[in-house]
Amino acid sequence: MTSGGRTGGRETSGSGDITRTLDLLWGTGRRSSRGPKPGLTLERVVEAAVELADREGLGALSMRRIATELGTGTMSLYRYVPGKAELLDLMLDRVQRASEEPGDFGDGHWRSTLEVLGRGTLALYRRHPWLLEVNQTRPLLGPSALDGLEKVMSRIRPMGLSDPELLSAITTIEGYVVGAARTQLYQQEAERTSGLTDTEFWEAQQPVLEKAILSGRYPVLASLAEDTFSFDFDHFEFGLQRILDGLEVFVTARAAEAASVATSPSAPTAGPDHPAGPDRSAPPDRSAPPEQPA
Repeated sequence: MTSGGRTGGRETSGSGDITRTLDLLWGTGRRSSRGPKPGLTLERVVEAAVELADREGLGALSMRRIATELGTGTMSLYRYVPGKAELLDLMLDRVQRASEEPGDFGDGHWRSTLEVLGRGTLALYRRHPWLLEVNQTRPLLGPSALDGLEKVMSRIRPMGLSDPELLSAITTIEGYVVGAARTQLYQQEAERTSGLTDTEFWEAQQPVLEKAILSGRYPVLASLAEDTFSFDFDHFEFGLQRILDGLEVFVTARAAEAASVATSPSAPTAGPDHPAGPDRSAPPDRSAPPEQPA
């Protein structure tokens, strides 16, 4: 890892002063009343940084460049944020601000909530493609991140899973979305750098590919429908729905298992005389003599 929070050319969240960043995220730091009245706000500095990254990527992000965008001196920015590493964590939390509209999280069913999470996260990466340049395995959790997690967790609790399983359902969706978003970003970069659209790129290969496929060497590929590789097929939505189908099977099986245990005649009713489960705190009964071998 090199200085400035970069690992292998990639920015890393949580690489600045953790205590200072958390103070800024949660507004818990002491503010000095000395000196002239600030001409900016922390919110405006963060917004300017996000706007710059959206336009030009994280490679263009520097305290000097942000100061230029705001029409102020570079040193004046340090009154608001210690440096670029801390600013990056503020940017990450800023773009994750959750919607305040209840309907934006689906119709109330857990599946609808996870659908919205998947589509919304993909839209987030499309609006802010620089997010894919950040290693977020160790994020600093601010109010926006926790607000979003609170809203999603509260709506998927009816799945009936354990809390770690609920969190895993969320990370499964988000991991799938990151892969899809990265593929889309690479497609855009390829088109921009080559000057060829996807259609033009594949049309250039068509004569050679048709000859190869019709040679008899690839009988399965030759039998595929004409629309197999159509750009009209929504691969993202197909994959998202199959993940949700799998979760639904798991949730249904877990509910059936719980119902079976609850209605089992051999299952004692919880109460003073029949506690739920064995009392593991009581010592074993050692009064009976051990069984003698035959």
